[in-house]
Amino acid sequence: MSTGWGRQERVIWPPRKPIHTWGAAFLALILTGLFCYVHYSWALTPLERFYLPEYLRATMVPAFRPTAMYRILLVTNRSGQLHYAVDANVQNGQTPEPDGKSLPLTLSDSARRSGLHNLYLSAPLMLQTKAWRDYLAREVYEGEAPWTLFIWPMAFGLLAFLLQLPFSIRKDIRRFRELKYGRRLKGPVMVTPRQFNREFRGAGIGIKTDDCPQMLRIPAQAEDQHIEIIGDTGSGKTTIIMQLLRQIQARGHSAIVYDPACEFIQRFYDASRGDIVLNPLDRRCPYWGPSEELIRRAEARAIAASLFQPTTDRKGEFFIESPQKIFAHLLLSLPTPQQLVDWMSHPDEIDERVKGTELAALIDKKAPQQRSGVLGSLSLVADSFRLLPTRTEAAYEWTARQWSENRQGWIFITSQPAEREALRPLHSLWIDMLVLRLLSEPKPGQRPVWFVLDELASLQKLPQLHTAITENRKSRNPIILGFQGKAQLEVIYGHLAEVMLSQPATKIFLKTTEPNAAEWVSRAIGKVEIERMRETQYDGSRAGRNFSLDRQTEPLVLDSEISGLENLRAFLKYGNHVVRFSFPRQPILPKQPKFIERLKDDYIVREPITPAERPDPSSAEPEHSPPARPNLVTTLK
Repeated sequence: MSTGWGRQERVIWPPRKPIHTWGAAFLALILTGLFCYVHYSWALTPLERFYLPEYLRATMVPAFRPTAMYRILLVTNRSGQLHYAVDANVQNGQTPEPDGKSLPLTLSDSARRSGLHNLYLSAPLMLQTKAWRDYLAREVYEGEAPWTLFIWPMAFGLLAFLLQLPFSIRKDIRRFRELKYGRRLKGPVMVTPRQFNREFRGAGIGIKTDDCPQMLRIPAQAEDQHIEIIGDTGSGKTTIIMQLLRQIQARGHSAIVYDPACEFIQRFYDASRGDIVLNPLDRRCPYWGPSEELIRRAEARAIAASLFQPTTDRKGEFFIESPQKIFAHLLLSLPTPQQLVDWMSHPDEIDERVKGTELAALIDKKAPQQRSGVLGSLSLVADSFRLLPTRTEAAYEWTARQWSENRQGWIFITSQPAEREALRPLHSLWIDMLVLRLLSEPKPGQRPVWFVLDELASLQKLPQLHTAITENRKSRNPIILGFQGKAQLEVIYGHLAEVMLSQPATKIFLKTTEPNAAEWVSRAIGKVEIERMRETQYDGSRAGRNFSLDRQTEPLVLDSEISGLENLRAFLKYGNHVVRFSFPRQPILPKQPKFIERLKDDYIVREPITPAERPDPSSAEPEHSPPARPNLVTTLK
């Protein structure tokens, strides 16, 4: 379904008639005439072709008069005897007549060998029409009526009309709908999955839909331009992401999966593939330290910027930038996570390490309020680093720096709901470091890496994510973003959220009940310019019709349609095409545990209270008894 550029103006007023069906009938009539001509030229004998006009006239004339003038084709022998010509006596050729005209027939070779000498057409004779018709039917046409001679050509013509009818009726219905609801001039166009596949013939990643036997596939070059999936909880985001992950797995590509609900690790984790679990509370988590990621000194500041996020309050920037600078300085000593926790727990240790640098003024003891604010902000990440396993506790070591070189296996970044807040800085730092390491162009033979970030709003701000979305196309590492609404990202990224959400080339919109989010989705899908033809009819003495054009701009999909979508139904927008589709649930049975506990001694143990120690509430007297409620009846009296 190709779309022309710009507005397509009408030249004439479109008639309100089924022109496509009429066109099909006209074409079928032409084909019927063509079939009849072919049948006349090749299926009829020369004598049948010669007598056909006389046969038709003799069939129709009896309805008006019993007799008429007819001419008979005769043959003579050498003795001058006359005979009616039959099929065996004539063949195609030219026989001159006395009046200077020529007959389109001539005597056949067999007729000449049998003694026939001449062929000529008699003068007009008055004959009984019925008798003449019966003679032609019996001796020339073997008993066939004129309409049966062309039964097959007419049947083929009718078949040609019937074959065109479904397409012409569909076009007329579409045309009547345009006349009633308006004609699209500019803007996005709504298509079906089948039409989208036919238009783009995409070979990229796809979605299994209920509307088409083939998968709804985007073009391969659109994968590097990223995908975003927007929808409420339960609307089908996870189902679509699982479909995409199955295809990524089948291709043998690597993936970095942020899995806050531990839904994907149960179904896609494969230890034999070299998969990695980044969750310090999971026994499968490797040893990792932020200082292990450093290659250049400037990268320490990037790590610090991922951990300490700025607030919307401009006045609080000092207590964000100062901890960033101090933490980056501490990283240059290449400490382990446990050493970092120890340093941040002892301010004197920090004083010793920043002594003699410009950073010492940020935590000067002569400014106690400033010092406590900076140290308090610096210690916010200590709880997260305290959870990391030591080298002796972990089975192996891992760094984003080394993994980005070999890209072996998948990475699952998981958490439990109770510990998600404590792990959020680590999750954000890991994703930020992986994005930073994978921004470079891939080397020959390196497999692509897919970033699958479901529930993106549950992470704190990722400084490198904006760069990855806007500049990551050259690195050929597609990003799949899943979130519930634009407002969630605006809280974290501010005005940059608009830019980030506009970059993905493929957008999938599911049910969004939040009014502002639904309105934003409607605007993101786009508006369409509609041209409607209005017809006014006048009755009475001044009967007539008046036509006028009305052009309006309206959303292709209303925000109420977005908020009223059923689960497992969605809109996909790519370029100027919008696809409405539904998709099935394809359950994948869990094969791996979602969490293997590492810190079994992390629970708080309380001694149970025995019944003897439990106080009796009936015998206990309150320290301050409430005042007695006055008797309302007595008071009124």
